[in-house]
This record gives sequence, C-alpha cells and structure tokens, in this order.
Amino acid sequence: MITKSKTVTGSDGRTWTVRRRMEWAAPATGEDFEHDVDGGRAAAVVILSTLGLFYLALFSWMPKDVHVPWWISLASLIVIGFFPVRWVLRRPWTIVAQTPGGYDLDPEHWVGMVRGVSKAREETKMVIRSIRTRATPAFADGPLQPVS
Repeated sequence: MITKSKTVTGSDGRTWTVRRRMEWAAPATGEDFEHDVDGGRAAAVVILSTLGLFYLALFSWMPKDVHVPWWISLASLIVIGFFPVRWVLRRPWTIVAQTPGGYDLDPEHWVGMVRGVSKAREETKMVIRSIRTRATPAFADGPLQPVS
C-alpha cells in the first residue's frame, strides 16, 4: 500500500494531517453500479495466458536462422507492459484531511477519492493550499466531503 502524509498548519492555527493512499481494489459505490461489473481476475488470467501462449508458439516455431530486429523486441515489450502500467497509474486514491481540533474548534475529518496518481498529487496540493489559506480542506469542485 502506497501512502503519503503531510502535516499542515491552517490559517486558524489548527494542525491538519493530509494523506493520500492508493487503493488496490476499487470500492463499490452506488454511483458506479453499472461500471462495477468487470471481467475480474479470471478474465485477466485468461487474457495473459493466451497472450503468453501466443508468444511461446510464435518464438518456438520460428526457424533458427531468422533474425529478429531489436525494434520488434522493443515493440513487443511495450505492448506487453502497456496494460499493467496503465492499471497501476489509474488506481483510485483516497485523500484524507483530519484535525484533532483546537481550543474552541471541533475536530474534523474529510475524505475524498480521485482516480490516478497525478490527479491525487494535484488534489492533495490543492487541499493543503486551501487549509493554509482558508483553514478548511474544502474548495470549489473538490472531492473531499466531511465525515462524521
């Protein structure tokens, strides 16, 4: 599990902890019901094993005197590695901002989810900037929502 955490002091003096964590499994929500059904791990195993059998057959039946250019090997590696890299880069990230409160201020806990590592990094920076300037992690069109 990949987790990044940062402590931020808000403009009202409260100390906030802002962290983001990569989720390995996409959480099921009511909004994503139609898109929640996918092939799952069994489909991935079938596709990868079929691809592996294809490459095994291709290279085992190739005559010994055939020269394969380097760029074909490179293209094969790119094709094989495209979907696993895309899968890792498009994982959902949970962003959490929480504070234990202050002398006369209540504790707060805000949670939101974004998809993609660059989007998570960008949203975390915006949350930190919002805490420093306005003392709240909420900003216009932000993914964070208060949790009680």
